[in-house]
Amino acid sequence: MIKQEVIDKIIDAARIEEVVGDFVDLKKRGTSLIGLCPFHNEKTPSFNVSVSKGIYKCFGCGAGGDSVRFVMEHEKYSYPEALKYLAQKYHIEVEESERTPEQLIAQNKRESLFIVTNWAGKFFKETLWDTEEGRAIGLNYFKERGYREDIIQKFELGYSPEAWTALYTKARAEGYNDEFLEATGLVIRKDDGSVYDRFRGRVMFPIHNLTGRILGFGGRTLKTDKKTPKYVNSPESEVYHKSDVLYGLYFAKKPILDADNCYLVEGYADVLSMHQAGVENVVASSGTSLTSGQIRLIARYTKNVTILYDGDEAGIKASLRGTDMLLEEGLNVKVLLFPDGNDPDSYVQRFGSAAFKNYIAEHQRDFIFYKTQVLLRDAGNDPVKRAAVIHDVVDSIALIPDAIKASVFVRECSTLLDIEERILIAELNKIRISQARKADRKPEPLATPADTSGPSPKMAPIGEPEMGASSDVLQEREIIRILLHYGDKLAAWEVDSDIPIAPLLLSGLSDLSFDDPVCLAVINIYKDYIAHNELPEERVFVGHADRRIADLAVDLLATKYSLSPNWNDEKRKIYVSHESERLEDLVYGAIYRIKKRKVEQQIYRIREELKIETDSANMELMLANYQKLKDISKLIADKLGTIVIK
Repeated sequence: MIKQEVIDKIIDAARIEEVVGDFVDLKKRGTSLIGLCPFHNEKTPSFNVSVSKGIYKCFGCGAGGDSVRFVMEHEKYSYPEALKYLAQKYHIEVEESERTPEQLIAQNKRESLFIVTNWAGKFFKETLWDTEEGRAIGLNYFKERGYREDIIQKFELGYSPEAWTALYTKARAEGYNDEFLEATGLVIRKDDGSVYDRFRGRVMFPIHNLTGRILGFGGRTLKTDKKTPKYVNSPESEVYHKSDVLYGLYFAKKPILDADNCYLVEGYADVLSMHQAGVENVVASSGTSLTSGQIRLIARYTKNVTILYDGDEAGIKASLRGTDMLLEEGLNVKVLLFPDGNDPDSYVQRFGSAAFKNYIAEHQRDFIFYKTQVLLRDAGNDPVKRAAVIHDVVDSIALIPDAIKASVFVRECSTLLDIEERILIAELNKIRISQARKADRKPEPLATPADTSGPSPKMAPIGEPEMGASSDVLQEREIIRILLHYGDKLAAWEVDSDIPIAPLLLSGLSDLSFDDPVCLAVINIYKDYIAHNELPEERVFVGHADRRIADLAVDLLATKYSLSPNWNDEKRKIYVSHESERLEDLVYGAIYRIKKRKVEQQIYRIREELKIETDSANMELMLANYQKLKDISKLIADKLGTIVIK
């Protein structure tokens, strides 16, 4: 159990832009930061971070919360785990009693898998450095490959002993459970019930998640036996999904953000050699075909990708396939193939760091030049093959979701292939119409040079109250919104100007009941604080244990749009006021509107009851009450008429 004062210290230290910025490339927009949402697939950023409020909010999928909630959702951590992660990030000590193996096993399965996998990483690393077998075989191999000790340590490389059950025996001796050893794929159980180590006799490459925890492993054999697979990887598990993991991304996050570019390579060795050469903005697809999940990971940090693959036939095919997938996700793609027989690893080892960097700078090409060059080389002067090349290149351009960017590539393609731009546009629109039919949606065709008109896309607001939502709930939410934004501000228009808005607003609503249970819960929290002459901070609601309260607070605190500074133009005498400058009207307007709504509900109820009432005495009382409510409604309407919302 973490003490409340430690929790407060962690939450105070955690800066939302730093926590989110470890996983998302954030750009300044107005008073907020914006980036691609890590919780759903999107090409246009709708993920907002408010530094002043300490919250994030995606207006695409609705995800939102504070720093702790972000870590919980992104890393699938429990609340205590998220706090410990933030404590470690901000160097805050969290005292915990030593956990026994039994306690480890009793934790939820996902965390247990992480614990076992990270223990295995430590075991492989210690075997590499601290045993005679590890040093003679594993460490010697890495050094023969030219890797420095700091690189070996940085990537936590290791060695798995040749013995059949070295890891299993050690794990059992330390209290780790067979269930988790098998679930992570560290050991394999045979039909006869016996077990053996999956990675025995291999050098080990740990695969880290975005926070540095080990998810799985890649193991390379050092044997020359062709029947033995060169690489063996961890199987899929609850914590390791290879299609959503990029090797080296944990170490490359900041370098990618700094360079605004990501180098994409094929293997572990390529990543290690490039880091050793001083090029750290690099990730590997780990020998698997590039997936959309991996591309979305890259897109969180940059829109620019340079593919670095082998120059052989397989490398060329892989680069062409990868290019199309990257384009489809809206990324800007460049390609560089190394001379046949070389890959990034071998090129660095052979020619050195300086030559490697120069080669990249001089030979990377935009995808359109690269693809055209590669395909035309095979087509020669054959007109049929050249036509096929044109179709192939246009197919790639059709994948680009940004119509303006696609137009630029069409123009370049027209020059490269010596074909009229209008013909390429006609072909492109044909492809897009076909794609749209398959997806059962209406396409937005690319405009021809003579046609600059066209439909503009419209996006429905997401994460806001639906049309037709109860007017009561909307008005109750407006009260909560005012409390969250301005509750601690002084009611300067009052005689006693040291009165905060929150108690003033709630006193004006003391005779009303709230229908929405979440809004009512927030009101009760405010009342409880006010009773103790205090006011709750935003984080009381944003970080509330009741997810409904936290979600409501984030929804109402988040600002989807901000006014461009161009609107406040002194030269042109343009000035746009903000609601914070007319708080008196805002507060009393909200009070009167919700009161009017409640009165109208009572009027409606009496009107309906009168339809079935037969007792004349009751009818007389009801009519008197009805008239009184009508008078009150008119009085409130008159009050509202004096409030001018500019």
